[in-house]
Amino acid sequence: MPKVVRRGYQKEDTYEFQDEEKTKLEKAAYELYFLLNQGYPIKQATTFIGNHYMFSERQRLALVRTISSYEDCISRFTKQITTFHDVKTVHIDGFNTIITLEVALSGSPIFKSLDGTIRDLAGLRGNYRIIDKTDKAIHLIYQWLRSKEIKEAIFYLDSPVSNSGRLANVVKEIAETYELQVQTYVIPDVDRTLEKQANVVTSDAIILNKCVSWLNMNSEIIEQINEVWEVSLCSKVVKQEGIFKA
Repeated sequence: MPKVVRRGYQKEDTYEFQDEEKTKLEKAAYELYFLLNQGYPIKQATTFIGNHYMFSERQRLALVRTISSYEDCISRFTKQITTFHDVKTVHIDGFNTIITLEVALSGSPIFKSLDGTIRDLAGLRGNYRIIDKTDKAIHLIYQWLRSKEIKEAIFYLDSPVSNSGRLANVVKEIAETYELQVQTYVIPDVDRTLEKQANVVTSDAIILNKCVSWLNMNSEIIEQINEVWEVSLCSKVVKQEGIFKA
C-alpha cells in the first residue's frame, strides 16, 4: 500500500488556526483588509500586523492567502464564470489546483478566501511528489468537468518543479477512463501563459487579476468532500461589507 501522506499539514496548525488564535486571526484579517484598501502593499501590511499579534510565519501566510483588497475582489467577481453551458475548454493551473485538492483530502487546513477561492498553505518550492491523494484529486476534477459537460481540459504544469512530467503522465492516464479531451503542457512559465487565457482554473491571485475569465472549480469540488478542515478568517470583513460570502 502507498504511504499515507497528509499534504499541507504541520502539527502547529491545530493550535494556530483554532480557538483564541483563530479569533485573533479574524481580527487581523479585517485590519489587513482595511490597510490594503488604503493602498498599503500586502507584504508590508502583513508584517506590521503579524508583528503586532506575534503571529507565526504560517499564520501570516494564511492572512496573505485569505485577504485581498475590495478592488481586487470585485475585479475577480466580475470575471468569474458561474454558468457553464458555453464553456467547452478549460485551462487548468495544474499544481495549484491538484495540490489544494490533495490538502483538502488530507484533512489539512484549507482557507476560504475573500474572493471566494479556496487556498492552502502547502509550499511547493520547486519540489513535488505524487502521494496517495493524487489520483483521487484528479478523478474529482474529471468528475466535476463531466458534470458541467465541459469537453476539454488543458493542464499546465511548471517544468522547473520536480516530477512535473510524472504528474502529467498520471493526468493523461486517468483521463482515459473519462470521455474528455485532455492535454498536458509542461512549460517554464505557467503563470504568464494562463494570464492571457479565458476559462482559467486557478486560485493564484496574480493570474486571477490578469486572466480573461476564470472558474471557481475547486470551491465546488471541496463542498462535496467529507471531513474537510475549512478555515474562514473573513467573518468580520463579510459582516462589515455585506458583499462577500464567508
